[in-house]
Amino acid sequence: MNPSSSSNQNPLQFSILYPQSNPNPNFTPNSISDTQNDPDYYPSSISNPNLTNYISLSIPKKRRRGRSRTNAASSPSHDQVYQMPNLISSGSNVINGTNGVVYGNSGNGVVDVSDEIIVINKDATNEALIALTSGFPADSLTSEEIDGGVVSVVGGIEQVNYILIRNHIITRWREDVFSWVTKEMFLDVIPKHCRGLLDKAYDYLLSRGFINFGVAPAIKEKILGEASRSNVIIIGAGLAGLAAARQLMSFGYKVTVLEGRKRAGGRVYTKKMDGANKTAAADLGGSVLTGTLGNPLGILAKQLSYPLHKVRDKCPLYNVDGKPVDPDLDTKVEIAYNQILDKASSLRQLMGEVSQDVSLGAALESLWPVDGIAGNEEATKLFNWHIANLEYANAALVSKLSLAFWDQDDPFDMGGDHCFLPGGNGRLVQALSENVPIQYEKIVHTIRYGGHGVQVISGGQIYEGDMALCTVPLGVLKSGSIKFIPELPQRKLEGIKRLGFGLLNKVAMLFPYVFWGTDLDTFGHLTDDQSSRGEFFLFYSYATVAGGPLLIALVAGEAAHKFESMPPTDAVTQVLQILKGIYKPKGIDVPDPIQTVCTRWGSDPFSLGSYSNVAVGASGDDYDILAESVGDGRLFFAGEATTKRYPATMHGAFLTGLREAANMSHYASNRAMRTKVQRNTLKNTHSCACLLADLFREPDLEFGSFSVIYCKKNSDPKSVAILRVKFGEPQKKNEGSRPDQQHSSSLLVQQLQTHFNQQQEFHVYTLLSRQQALELMDVRGGDEMRLNYLCENLGVKLIGRKGLGPSADSVIASIKAERGNRRPASTSLTLKSGTSKFKPANLKQKMIRKAKVLGNSSNGSTISNKGLGVKMVDHGIDSSSSNLSSTSNKGVGLMMVDHGIDSSTSNFSSSSNFSSTTPNKGPGLKLVDHGIDSSTSNVSSTTSGKGLGLRIVDHGIDSSTPNFSFASSNKGLGLKIVDHGIDYSTPLSFPVGTKAISNENITTPFPGSNGGAKEVMCISSGPTPDNTKPSSMTPPSSSDMETVNYFGGLQ
Repeated sequence: MNPSSSSNQNPLQFSILYPQSNPNPNFTPNSISDTQNDPDYYPSSISNPNLTNYISLSIPKKRRRGRSRTNAASSPSHDQVYQMPNLISSGSNVINGTNGVVYGNSGNGVVDVSDEIIVINKDATNEALIALTSGFPADSLTSEEIDGGVVSVVGGIEQVNYILIRNHIITRWREDVFSWVTKEMFLDVIPKHCRGLLDKAYDYLLSRGFINFGVAPAIKEKILGEASRSNVIIIGAGLAGLAAARQLMSFGYKVTVLEGRKRAGGRVYTKKMDGANKTAAADLGGSVLTGTLGNPLGILAKQLSYPLHKVRDKCPLYNVDGKPVDPDLDTKVEIAYNQILDKASSLRQLMGEVSQDVSLGAALESLWPVDGIAGNEEATKLFNWHIANLEYANAALVSKLSLAFWDQDDPFDMGGDHCFLPGGNGRLVQALSENVPIQYEKIVHTIRYGGHGVQVISGGQIYEGDMALCTVPLGVLKSGSIKFIPELPQRKLEGIKRLGFGLLNKVAMLFPYVFWGTDLDTFGHLTDDQSSRGEFFLFYSYATVAGGPLLIALVAGEAAHKFESMPPTDAVTQVLQILKGIYKPKGIDVPDPIQTVCTRWGSDPFSLGSYSNVAVGASGDDYDILAESVGDGRLFFAGEATTKRYPATMHGAFLTGLREAANMSHYASNRAMRTKVQRNTLKNTHSCACLLADLFREPDLEFGSFSVIYCKKNSDPKSVAILRVKFGEPQKKNEGSRPDQQHSSSLLVQQLQTHFNQQQEFHVYTLLSRQQALELMDVRGGDEMRLNYLCENLGVKLIGRKGLGPSADSVIASIKAERGNRRPASTSLTLKSGTSKFKPANLKQKMIRKAKVLGNSSNGSTISNKGLGVKMVDHGIDSSSSNLSSTSNKGVGLMMVDHGIDSSTSNFSSSSNFSSTTPNKGPGLKLVDHGIDSSTSNVSSTTSGKGLGLRIVDHGIDSSTPNFSFASSNKGLGLKIVDHGIDYSTPLSFPVGTKAISNENITTPFPGSNGGAKEVMCISSGPTPDNTKPSSMTPPSSSDMETVNYFGGLQ
């Protein structure tokens, strides 16, 4: 097929191979019944140009999955009639999107184009039908579209126009699924005033995988780009996992798929069988495409140019003795069977909610037998065969199915033929797996999820990501083999428990030749015992599609569970006996098979069953519950058991993968947006706090622990001022310094000393008028009386910085603008002679923002002279102390750089470990950031050795370490870092290699037991590295892997 020519084809039509049932090439159909026998007629193609308001779609019910649907009794409940909307009424104006011409009644000639229905394509009805096969209502919005806000108001002209645009986009892509449909393709046909609806419709369809999905070259190009978004872990490489992986990769996410098996596909598995020069591809799991109208797997096959083979309706039944069933009796029983199902539907309506606790099997037993065939033993066997077929369709005993909801998904079944894919569905799996990063034999046993991401654990390996998608079968969830931390919500656990998960097994046999004929695809066999009615009840012939003489027998219902423990040789023997009973009377020999394979899906630890069903007590809503994400958009779920519309189908699993890819992307985008807003908020808060701290270094009023700033340009006494009250300030002493101290070269260091065990300062604020601030300043009796006056007389409350709100921000901005870039009045650090009281507030005005302390240790000092050399650089102001002698001549080299915060010491080894022969004072160190005073003092020691007290202050937040001492065994450095009130403290003793977390990149050496420097690493909170890489690359041992041996080599 030439992809470029596909645009002229009907988008509902796939390449379906029909067996040549009529060899007459000149046959001309003259009736509808004739056209159904025409080998060139495509019933899945709807091309009637006269199609108007009503379209009848024959919906394939679960009750007929394995049997002819043409012979079934017709009933209104068996067909669904959709009324297409009459989008253009006689009283409405219509706008042709191509030329903008307005048709219809325009009244006074002034037309509001926003209130008009647009015309994009004259065949709007056919486009609505195509959208219908994609799961969209013909004349309304889906609940997902409403939640997505595709229209401003539900109902009305805007909605009609949106639906027309949506349907047109879907049709355009279905006409050529080999291409990538762009928004620009529709600009010529969509009126300008509807471009917003075009954006909404296109974005919705693209993000949710209704268009531009699959494996066509133009689409595969989209997933080959470099990933730019967050990491996603997908558990399971079945159809759901593969669909989600490809979609997420096209969105730019980095994807890692973990698969427990040695292969991809999950419950879709095509086994190559060969021997004696015969080969065949056997679908041991999902095998039939149930409907081709809108089926996404049919679209994949079309993109790969794989034709589909229609499963023919002919299905003869054979009695226990191998003789054909009487055709008339067969017809009567089938009609009676369908009537009983219809009566059961009426019964559940009469029962109401009670029907939820009643099984379908109980209702069928009460309604059988029917008049006319009661007492007929062969009729009962036929009826049991139909029940077995029903149990095959639902993978459950009818006694386990809910009478109320067993067929709740029937209204959503794909229309069209049931088909085989020649060569097996593994061809689709192979195409979907291409370029997807899958790690095989990774058995996941734990999934952790939370607000910061996910961890998926397989053996000894931990995979980390931003989000995870769990696509394991419902049977695995029921078994509890995967531990979720925290435990899944009770609502989801109950849904998992309520839903049923049934079983279907197969026996695949490769024969030397086709002895059963090639004129049919299915035939059935009856049994005597009701309990074994599903044992080899249906045979599928794959001779025309598998590449060799392949026959597969199905085992359903109760028999499927017994089959799990049946020896494979016994199973094959029984199947051969059935076949010989059917064909020997016809004179046909049944040869021994070349190779056979028996499935054990119930024992497979990666599935523990076949597919889901609505059990007694469950409902279709439980599928929706299983689909719900948990962990605030961190852990998602997909698979056939998470779709209410298409459960127990391959295309249902595939569609859930596309659905969850859209949901994951939606959550990630919203989370990124929230993070951006929070970061901007924090950044603004941080900046404002820094600015406020700067302004209060030069308060307009200062009395006791109270400081006030205000805008001086505003002379109004009622203008707003900001008051700050400082708590926890150390008591100030009359230092009475000796004159020689005041003029010594070590004056700076001595004046920077303070006490260790002082309380930490903190500030509270309030807004008041300038007049009130002056009144407060005049209050006598100290700070306590001022606080009492502030609260009792002025009636104000003291709050934190964030509590000031936007009103304070405007005041701060005004004061900042008024002061401009004014420098402090003086930068000199020299104190006037005779000063008896050291005032920190004065020093705050004189210190610079970036202080760098450089220290050099002397390598060759004498006993009396060399000590701690401290060099303070203040933008050109050089103050150095020297000759701070110690008896052991080894000094301390310290370098502190703020705004980066590099702290490193050197030469920490000394002969006496900072000891002194006299009870002398040790190195008093003070580090200043933004002019804030913070000092250490009294680091004196005896020969046992005292440690270094280090204190770092950032933006006015004073934090000190206590008097930590370390004996000769050398305890570590006690380091405390405070950033804007957030206290990050490390213990007083650091074991070697301890790691701490900070908002800065800090590397701080501390004394080790050997006198050397050990490193404390503070890890940056910057971008997360590649988190999908396993923490340990050691693969699990073979003992960690449970191997399931299948007869014939199924793995």
